[in-house]
Amino acid sequence: MSDLHIRRAGRLDCGPLAALLNEVIARGGTTAMTEPVSRDDIGDWMAGDARAIWHLAEDGQGAVLGFQFASPHPDLGPQVANIATFARVGRTGLGIGSALFRATAEAARAEGYAWINAEIRADNTSGLTYYRSRGFEDYGRIEGVRLGDGQVVDKVLTRYDLD
Repeated sequence: MSDLHIRRAGRLDCGPLAALLNEVIARGGTTAMTEPVSRDDIGDWMAGDARAIWHLAEDGQGAVLGFQFASPHPDLGPQVANIATFARVGRTGLGIGSALFRATAEAARAEGYAWINAEIRADNTSGLTYYRSRGFEDYGRIEGVRLGDGQVVDKVLTRYDLD
């Protein structure tokens, strides 16, 4: 995709990021989130930790095509970033995730993280393929995670070492 641009996301991007994420949530099957989010929710996540890393992908007209964020994992310690990636529905497989991950991995190294954790729904085959194709390796599984809508899924735990 020749007109793809990756940049740091900021507070003024919260509305478009929430809109994109809500499309993904409404479609279902790829994220553990089941309830719509607001621009304020996104803003709160961005402001939640000074070491959070937010990037977005946009086309030549400034339309948001995807975003990725990484922030300290609450249980694995400050050396571990937890990552999430979202692409606009119907726009996967175009290099958006690859470009986002290059930027995020570089920023995570600069921020002093040792590795990146991704928790992917076990039934999200495209998400598993995406993270594994970036070099993430499986290291565990969480079984029987109850989502907000009552659905129960397993999560595959993967890691990407930054050194």
